[in-house]
Amino acid sequence: MGMVGGGEGAFIGAVHRIAAAIDGEIALVCGAFSSTKEKSLSSGLGLYLDKSRCYESYQEMFKQEAMLPENERMDFVAIVTPNHLHFPVAKLAMEYGFHVMSDKPATLSLAQAYELKNVIDKHAMLYGLTHTYTGYPLIKQAKHLIEQGDLGNIVKVVVEYSQGWLASKSDESSKQASWRLDPEKSGISCCIGDIGVHAANLAEYVSGLTIDNICADISSTIAGRTLDDDGTVMLKFSNGAKGVLLASQISIGDENNLTLRIYGDKKSIEWSHLTPNTLLLKSNDEPTQQIRAGVGKLCDAAQGAMRTPAGHPEGYLEAFANLYLNFAQQIRAFQANQTCDNQTFDVPGIDEAIRGMAFIEGVVAASQSETKWHPLLSPIAK
Repeated sequence: MGMVGGGEGAFIGAVHRIAAAIDGEIALVCGAFSSTKEKSLSSGLGLYLDKSRCYESYQEMFKQEAMLPENERMDFVAIVTPNHLHFPVAKLAMEYGFHVMSDKPATLSLAQAYELKNVIDKHAMLYGLTHTYTGYPLIKQAKHLIEQGDLGNIVKVVVEYSQGWLASKSDESSKQASWRLDPEKSGISCCIGDIGVHAANLAEYVSGLTIDNICADISSTIAGRTLDDDGTVMLKFSNGAKGVLLASQISIGDENNLTLRIYGDKKSIEWSHLTPNTLLLKSNDEPTQQIRAGVGKLCDAAQGAMRTPAGHPEGYLEAFANLYLNFAQQIRAFQANQTCDNQTFDVPGIDEAIRGMAFIEGVVAASQSETKWHPLLSPIAK
């Protein structure tokens, strides 16, 4: 693996590196960790990389890595930069013949996401997107329960992702906040683009449905703040089910509080990121069933996503690692000329990327409109 971004002082770069390393399948061999040559070098040396493979730019990295023997050069690049660089880095990587694992959102705009799909198709490369929460074992179990009909027909979905880290003006001074609140680097949305899109992806992944129509109200609660920090979105799904999505970065005291409730006409499920080892299966005429990671027989996908015995938390880093493990297996299948589509290996890909950008742009447009309901674009058609 090579890496673009994630140098000294960056949060998510370290998370990607830890997740990629957990299963011993992936080794970090090179990187362009910063736009500053000196910082990129010091970051790489701090990770014990060879000086010759600590590059001053991603352009130089792709050029030099492509010239190395196949058994030495990187197989793929992890993109952990601010949003505005996701597309140009991914595009150039594929033009040089490297697969891509990108932080979300995939691009700065929906138009770029469609263009990225064309690049992927043209160069026949693999692309993964780190919608991390799909990697949790009990999220996979919840998806399985719905697929086998335990909940019946899905009638309502409620998903919430609340944080409090941008609740005051003084919070804007951190490195993580400064670029997320800058439209040039973050895009047209902060809150919806940063965490709301995770909530939307999780709702679709588990339910097996798509969000077809939205009614949105997003806002900035801090004076002078250009981009949104709070939002409410009403949802209509492809089967007629209704839903609500709440996303907030000004909810004081909330700690990445992601919750999902899906209601069928037979039973419902409830999952919380704060207690990820527990999935509740509820009904009106039976006691609530508490499904625990590592206890009893779970579906194959959930079993495959667990690493520890019951009682040991399967957390954020492990969920992140599941995406990297699946992507590594996908690359090996690609190299062996075997079936390697994203669905087979349970890796979010370009279709999820397009849906994510359609959701972000759709929510912003809907919030600015007097019209109540707005359709979302399909994942593959303009």
